[in-house]
Amino acid sequence: MAKALEACGASVRLATSDADLSHADAVVVPGVGSFGDCARNLSESGLRQPILEWLQNDKPYLGICLGYQLLFQSSEESPGAEGLGFFEGRVIRFPESPLKIPHMGWNTLERTIGPLYASAAPSAAYYFVHSYYPAPADASLVSAWCDYGGVFAASISRGRVHATQFHPEKSQKAGLELLSGFLRALNDL
Repeated sequence: MAKALEACGASVRLATSDADLSHADAVVVPGVGSFGDCARNLSESGLRQPILEWLQNDKPYLGICLGYQLLFQSSEESPGAEGLGFFEGRVIRFPESPLKIPHMGWNTLERTIGPLYASAAPSAAYYFVHSYYPAPADASLVSAWCDYGGVFAASISRGRVHATQFHPEKSQKAGLELLSGFLRALNDL
């Protein structure tokens, strides 16, 4: 993730404590793994509360994959694990279907809106790797939909908080354009 952001012109520092956030212009929370492990790691590192305060202050945030899912209250993947609960909703598993789960590979988006997609080509494809996805209680948060055996919220935006289920850092030109859009939005503050 850091290399992709740097390729777009960002200066990247890994935050390991809340003090690291005090000098940041934006927070990017990527994630690969399970919802429960990621939630536990945020708590154990002491970053859970500072990130939640960051979000509550509408500071620039980009969540990717688990960084998106953790914005919600809970996940079917890890019963009992608490997300950040910044948005109402939960993370659910794809229903049984003839399609392969996890959803892995390239897919296009529908009805994209917001600053992340300002430079996106209408037919751009993004790289997904997931078996679960957020189901926001408030559909007005959704900035892009994706169809994989049914339509799901591929990304959300509210204020300066943005998140994607797909991986921009693995999505070649389209992903770099999305990351550049996030960085441009920082300059417009």
